[in-house]
Amino acid sequence: MMKQLYLIVLSTVFIVSCKEKPESISTEKVDLASYVDPFIGTGGHGHTYPGATVPFGMLQVSPVNGISAWDWCSGYHYSDSIVVGFSHLNLSGTGIGDLADILFMPSNKAFDLTLNPMSRDSLPYKSTYNHNNEKASPGYYQVFLEDHNINVELTTSKRTAYHRYTFKEDDDQSVIINLGFAINWDKVVASSLKVEDRYTVSGYRHSTGWAHNQKVFFVAKFSKPIADYKLYVDGEVYKDGGHEGIKSTAQLFFDHNEKSTELIAKVAVSSVSIENAKDNLGTDGFDFEKTKSDAKNLWNSALSAIAVETPTDSLKTIFYTALYHAQLAPVTFSDKNGQFRMENDSIVTADDYTAYSTLSLWDTFRAEHPLLTLIAPDRVSDMVNSMLAYYEVKKILPVWTLYGNETNTMTGYHSIPVIVEAYKKGIRGFDAEKAYEAMKNTMMQDERGLDHYKKHGYIPYSLLDESVTITLEYAYNDWCVAEMAKELGKEEDYQFFLKRSKAYQHLYDAESGFMRGKSVDGKSWNEPFDAKHSNHREQTDYTEGNAWQHSWFVPQDVDDLIKIHGGNDAFSKRLEQLFTESSEITGDNISADITGLIGQYAHGNEPSHHIAYMFNHADQPWRTQYWARHIMDTQYNTTPNGLSGNEDCGQMSAWYVLSSIGLYPMNPASAEYEIGTPIFEKATIKLADNSFVIEAENVSDKNFYIQSATLNGKEFNQTRISHEEILKGGTLHFVMGDQPNKNWGVNNISQPSNN
Repeated sequence: MMKQLYLIVLSTVFIVSCKEKPESISTEKVDLASYVDPFIGTGGHGHTYPGATVPFGMLQVSPVNGISAWDWCSGYHYSDSIVVGFSHLNLSGTGIGDLADILFMPSNKAFDLTLNPMSRDSLPYKSTYNHNNEKASPGYYQVFLEDHNINVELTTSKRTAYHRYTFKEDDDQSVIINLGFAINWDKVVASSLKVEDRYTVSGYRHSTGWAHNQKVFFVAKFSKPIADYKLYVDGEVYKDGGHEGIKSTAQLFFDHNEKSTELIAKVAVSSVSIENAKDNLGTDGFDFEKTKSDAKNLWNSALSAIAVETPTDSLKTIFYTALYHAQLAPVTFSDKNGQFRMENDSIVTADDYTAYSTLSLWDTFRAEHPLLTLIAPDRVSDMVNSMLAYYEVKKILPVWTLYGNETNTMTGYHSIPVIVEAYKKGIRGFDAEKAYEAMKNTMMQDERGLDHYKKHGYIPYSLLDESVTITLEYAYNDWCVAEMAKELGKEEDYQFFLKRSKAYQHLYDAESGFMRGKSVDGKSWNEPFDAKHSNHREQTDYTEGNAWQHSWFVPQDVDDLIKIHGGNDAFSKRLEQLFTESSEITGDNISADITGLIGQYAHGNEPSHHIAYMFNHADQPWRTQYWARHIMDTQYNTTPNGLSGNEDCGQMSAWYVLSSIGLYPMNPASAEYEIGTPIFEKATIKLADNSFVIEAENVSDKNFYIQSATLNGKEFNQTRISHEEILKGGTLHFVMGDQPNKNWGVNNISQPSNN
């Protein structure tokens, strides 16, 4: 159904907290939030949650189904119809499950909670629900609990979640707080609850799992007085609080003399202490509607960073939902006073910046972080400063940070390209020399196969699983360090890391045309070889994929990759074969991450994300235009199954946001974007001082080939554009058609250089 845009006047709101930059909501914004559908990605393997949050907020208050399974990594899956509670920390689109912490569940009756539930089936207070009585929009979630006759509504500010429960007339009003329940990798090691007064409950939950040392402290205040309560600690019942155990649960009963059917709870958390949680909660009242309205206004402001124009309503839904998902993570981690906890339990204070966690860097360095340099550059330096704070703990830059913990999930050190990209794009809110020291020290240490890499110039397959992927990614990381060394005038380091960045050359097998596992002797390959074979994360040369998907990761020197393939024609033919080969994947332990297959191209996992744009470098940009549009048309839709693979903290969506306006950062640290194919008649990127407009004349589902282009009225005949050029503002105008123009964007020596 066509949703009509309408203008709403927003009062200027400033969210100011100690030691933080203010966030503002500007006036007179279009209601773009009405296009967002948070249920997109909650089905299939998208692994997103539908609950309420604000852009990059500390809290994600969302329903929890209570199942431990891969497709419930966010706590919720659209196929389900049972809810066990509403948690305050959730992951968006990851392939590993954790969090779903601090579970609240309203009920209309008392339960015996002395039993130790081993699964959701034994939770007596679980409830069924129906999608017909469930709604979600940016900053808001609603569902009706059929077993308890309670309507649940959730919203949130940056650091405070609000629950509004509407009970039936004359029903008992109760809330269960469960700190012991856990799903997926999560396991509680200590917890405690305390009723501080008639309106206030506090406690903590310490757990191990994907984040091996996660400590969450919380406080909750209620709009009605607590008339009675029971506390349960490992099966024992208490009337006083403060008892520590593994599984702590409370059931609160609210005053019958309070006639209102509504009960509101507001909840804040902290990684540091209950006192910090109280400070995060603040002193505001229980105005649910104002908080909901403020959250929507924040989202409208965040979504207005890119305005798109198209008569196709479904494209607006896909685009603005993608732009929404791309601003859920990283998440705010530091408290109002700037403090946050590290995995070694040290407490750090973020001076003059906001600390972030949930850094899914193997995924997000590719398009999510590049997108943020355009739409939220002020946050980028804070994210870099967060990485440097994590570096101080182990003297190695982060790989995948969850609630202040280094998980070491996935391969490479992709905080490095994020930092280099930020610096090369003119973002200066961090210490560049300290950042360079961190990058250099990280790539010169011996962990995670770097000892083998340094000794052999690549990682031999017999010494480490996933040796091909890791070698290719370290080579790219080295190129990024070299670029930063060049920026800072460190010529000797520049030459050293540039030479090491050629490591991919050791692994290219000209006979097969693939990057392959090489032996210690530097001569023989890993046999037998099947380019379609996948073995998930063990006894394999490739990470979550196969040779077809991983042999293209040389974003730092595509021209050399083309050369070793035998030139443009041979390379393009090989690249085209990737998309047209049969989609058979062989093996007995195939990675579940290989999804969204187009031939052997797997859009559901990140290693494939840059590949369609490589035709540009082989003087066949019309093939980039064809395949980029094909991917957009086939891998994204408006249903809960609208993502072809894990959302991965914004990467899947950021790919769409950038690709749909005709840009993609194939090599993010180059500070350049490849030209793809825009799908909107007009897209306006709102920059700090001006705007950059991308127009596509005659564009349609058939007219996706670029016929000609102008930049600010002058002929534009190249397939790359620099970030610097975009920041100048102006208009990039394309004329589109249904047949390729094989003369546009080819054989042009004016292309920006990758080096």
